[in-house]
Amino acid sequence: MWLTSSSIGRKLVMAITGLCLVLFVTFHCLMNAVAIVYPAAYNVICEFLGANWYALVASIGLATLFIFHICYAVWLTLQNRKARGTDRYAINSRPATVEWSSQNMLVLGIVVLAFLAVHMIQFWAKMQLEEIRGCEGVIPPSMGTLFIQEAFSCIATPIIYIIGFVALWFHLNHGVWSMFQSIGWDNNNWLPRLKTIATWWTSIVVILFVAQAIVFTCLASSDYYKNDPTLRAQYKEVIGEKVGIPADRFSFESLPSDNELQQAEEQLSALENNPSMQAQYGATPEMIQQQRKMIEGYRQAIKFANYLNSTNAETEAPAVAPEAVETPTETQPAN
Repeated sequence: MWLTSSSIGRKLVMAITGLCLVLFVTFHCLMNAVAIVYPAAYNVICEFLGANWYALVASIGLATLFIFHICYAVWLTLQNRKARGTDRYAINSRPATVEWSSQNMLVLGIVVLAFLAVHMIQFWAKMQLEEIRGCEGVIPPSMGTLFIQEAFSCIATPIIYIIGFVALWFHLNHGVWSMFQSIGWDNNNWLPRLKTIATWWTSIVVILFVAQAIVFTCLASSDYYKNDPTLRAQYKEVIGEKVGIPADRFSFESLPSDNELQQAEEQLSALENNPSMQAQYGATPEMIQQQRKMIEGYRQAIKFANYLNSTNAETEAPAVAPEAVETPTETQPAN
């Protein structure tokens, strides 16, 4: 096939996949900007891009593009080294900075790939992947701002990210205009323009990424994403829905204690094993299952409340207020 057997075909595949990845990088930069300007909207976007069919299709498509781009990059690098030593993208006159990046595209790509792996472990694996597996942790996948809080509370995160962004700048600075050259836009009039556009676009995007990482680190260090009133109201609504209590009645400060939940669970087990009690209270298997789900929701809510009340300076989260305002009525079966 021409796309695999021809060097031009392989470069065309690199150009097409590279263009798609450039669009994704731009989208990601804009999405990060939303997290700074309007964090609550960022959580709405994260919920929209959860384990839905359209998000899964997009994730699979993006992963496929990455795989093709990486495989063809290695293929072209080996081909170029075999034919011309270390001269990988042969063009006549290049600026010094582009010359260096063009000769180290594979190395830069590996650094970017390592940075991407860290980013996916910190975010994608804990958000969409956990939702796919159906094993949510303390933080629900839809609360993207709290994953920012977790990631950027570690001082190593901004350092790793900035190194990755610098590598991304060099990689894209050469890759963007080389992409257009591969599809034939390589005349003397357009090539200098494309190099200028590539430099400006890459610089703007990478500067924004670096600035976003710095802002995220500063906000996370002050526990902003845990304490902001608007975000806490949003968290309360999400957790209240999991417990089965409307947001206007749910409160992190009036959660039941572990002992009260244990007692409610024992009472529910006794009811489940006693048909006469079920008849007395009019309890159906569906009602019992709903009560068990509510108890489990309360346990998750307690863990989440402990997390919200913790600070970066604490090793353990403080206990939640022991009052159980609604537990007796919520965990007892209806008459």
